[in-house]
Amino acid sequence: MTYCVGMILDQGLVLMSDTRTNSGVDNISVFSKMSTWRVPGERIISVMTAGNLATTQSVISQLEERTKAPEDRGNSLLRAPTMFQVASEIGKLLRATIQETQDENGARGKGRFTASIILAGQIAGMEPRLFMIYPEGNFIEASFDTPFFQIGETKYGRPIILRGYDKTMSFEDAAKLLMVSFDSTLKANLSVGLPLDLMVVERDNYEPIHERRIHADDEYFQSISSRWGDALRTAFHSLPDYSFKSE
Repeated sequence: MTYCVGMILDQGLVLMSDTRTNSGVDNISVFSKMSTWRVPGERIISVMTAGNLATTQSVISQLEERTKAPEDRGNSLLRAPTMFQVASEIGKLLRATIQETQDENGARGKGRFTASIILAGQIAGMEPRLFMIYPEGNFIEASFDTPFFQIGETKYGRPIILRGYDKTMSFEDAAKLLMVSFDSTLKANLSVGLPLDLMVVERDNYEPIHERRIHADDEYFQSISSRWGDALRTAFHSLPDYSFKSE
């Protein structure tokens, strides 16, 4: 399984993903689920993937090839004029890849090769944008009502983001919020694991202003995990006592 979150703020974009892949409890490995392409001063585009690893890596490899295609071979990831068109192209590619893989595997392939993608980025002269792309190739865009997207093992970390998110928050607070969300997911589901990849993209800055890989021995993440657990216990014990006695 996996867990990835893309968040849009007034200041820009914050992305985080785990790196665990497994095919059973005795076959666990680390594989980056975040890929980024950039044209200095003109655009930055990042995708995070969840689902069948063969499918997602096929899509990423094809996107990488398109960035190297000559001009006469049509639009590439780095030449599409809008983020909407980038989302449309990636959606078509994802749907075609899934369909091709399922066709090759016949009945055994149905439902086994699905994947979903979070797309984030900005093209010069336009707003930062965030999309969720579904296996069918269709997609939705982040809005005031839906300012962040999750893919993979979403249920454990979602309540924390819902309670803590504020579009005006600082990048530092957003990163801290995501670390709490990921820590809760890690505690609840063994299929999501460290290290974590974090990237912060400031509005109108087409290079990440912060990138890091968070390993299990990261002191800050360990502190967040420990103090969040302590804070939850303190909050629980501060709640009004429940009584079995009738009122």
